[in-house]
Amino acid sequence: MEFEKVRDIIVETLGCEAEQVTPEASLTDDLGADSLASVELVMALEEAAGISIDDADVAGLKTVGDIMNYLAAHKN
Repeated sequence: MEFEKVRDIIVETLGCEAEQVTPEASLTDDLGADSLASVELVMALEEAAGISIDDADVAGLKTVGDIMNYLAAHKN
């Protein structure tokens, strides 16, 4: 999935500004994701990418870059 699509999902789910979404941005520290927003984000990413993100993997998704790497490694 391309960065712009992931960025749009993050902006829509977390209510942050698109300029804040960089590969280095921390979902919690920089983009303000709490536990509920993180669950919503994972669900939105799963739907958009057509994959299932294992609960054990979610804890490792700390930055936008982590999400991009995970999606690249698990794309259909």
